[in-house]
Amino acid sequence: MANDVSAPLTTEFAGLRSEEMILNLGPQHPSTHGVLRLVLVLDGETVIQCTPIIGYLHRGMEKIFENRPYMAGPRYIDNADYLSPMLNETCYAGAVEQLMDIEPPRRAQYLRLIVGELERIASHLVAVGTYGLDLGASTPVLWCFRDREQILDMFEAVSGHRFTHNYMRVGGVLYDLPKGWIQTCEKFLDNFEKVSLPELHELLTGNEIFEARTQGVGYIDPQQALAYALTGPVARASGVNFDLRVNRPYGAYREIAVRTQIRQDGDCFGRYRVRMDEMAESVRLCRVALANLPGGSITTRSPIALRPPRGETYYAVESARGEESIYMISDGSEYPYRAKLRGPSFVNLQILPELLRGSKIGDVIAILGSIDIVLGDVDR
Repeated sequence: MANDVSAPLTTEFAGLRSEEMILNLGPQHPSTHGVLRLVLVLDGETVIQCTPIIGYLHRGMEKIFENRPYMAGPRYIDNADYLSPMLNETCYAGAVEQLMDIEPPRRAQYLRLIVGELERIASHLVAVGTYGLDLGASTPVLWCFRDREQILDMFEAVSGHRFTHNYMRVGGVLYDLPKGWIQTCEKFLDNFEKVSLPELHELLTGNEIFEARTQGVGYIDPQQALAYALTGPVARASGVNFDLRVNRPYGAYREIAVRTQIRQDGDCFGRYRVRMDEMAESVRLCRVALANLPGGSITTRSPIALRPPRGETYYAVESARGEESIYMISDGSEYPYRAKLRGPSFVNLQILPELLRGSKIGDVIAILGSIDIVLGDVDR
C-alpha cells in the first residue's frame, strides 16, 4: 500500500469492517499555499498516510539558466522563491562571482545585506499573516501585508520593480540608493519595531486559540531535522544551531555579526516564534548596516559578456526558508554548462508525510503552513 494511493485501505476489529477514505487536498486549495496536492489516507479524522504530489508548477528553471547568458540569470531566479527574490539573486550572483574570483565592493555588499534583510522581513510577514489565515484569523494577514507593501515600495524605488526586482549584478548591484531612501527605510524600521511587531505578538503570540492549534503540534526533534537536512526556521525551531550567515558568512555578514534565533520547542508554535524573532533581528541588522554603510562604487567593472573560466562551484545563502544554493559548472562559454538549484522549500517539504502520520485532519493545515513552503521553490 505504501506505493499505491489509489485504493482505500480496510480495517477490521471486533467483527466490524471499516473502510479508510482517500482525500485529495489541493492542488487548487488556498491552504496549500500554491499548487500542491496532498493525497491523504484517513481513518476517521486520523491521517494514516500522506503522499505529496508536486510538479504542477514546474518550469524547467535550471535548463533556462543553461540556455541564457550569465548576466540574465538574476532576472530568472527571481521566480524560484518568489517571496525572496533579492536573496535568490544574491545566491546566483555570488555563484558566478565565485567562479570568476570577483569580490564585490564593500558598499555593494552592504546594500545586498540591507535589501536581503528587508526581504526576509517581507517574506516572514507573508508566512505569519497567511499562517493566521490558515488557522481562521483574518486580521493578521491584513496587518502583515500592510507592512510588506511598504517594503515593496522601497524595493520599487531602488530597483524599479516591486515583485521580481532584477537588482543584483555579478560584481555588485544595479543602482545605488536614491535620495531619501535611507530616511524612508529608517522610518519604516522604527515603526515596524515599535508598533507593528508588538501588535502582531499581541494578536497571535498570546492568543489562546492560536496556541491551542500550534503548541505541541507537528513536533520535529533535532535528530529528525538533521536526518531530513532541514534548514532555516524549521530547523532552528528544533534547536539546530545552523545559520549560513554565521556558520559560513558571506558578503557583509563577515563584518556584521548575526544573532542566530533558536528555540527548543520543535512544534508549529516554535517555528512561528523563530520567524517573529528573526524579523526583529533583521531590523537590527539593517540598522547596523545603514549606520556603517561605506562609500565608494556599487559594482566591480566586468565585461558585458561574462565568460567564467572552466570549473565548478557551490554557493549558498541563508534565505527566509533556509539554505538556498546553486551548484554551477562553467565550460568557459557565456552560458552555464550546468546549473542546479537547492531550494529549501523542496527539502523541508520532505518531512511532511512523517509529521502528518497519526495527526488529525484539523492539524494538517497547521503543520503544512508552519513549514512555510513556496511552490516556485519546490517546482523548479
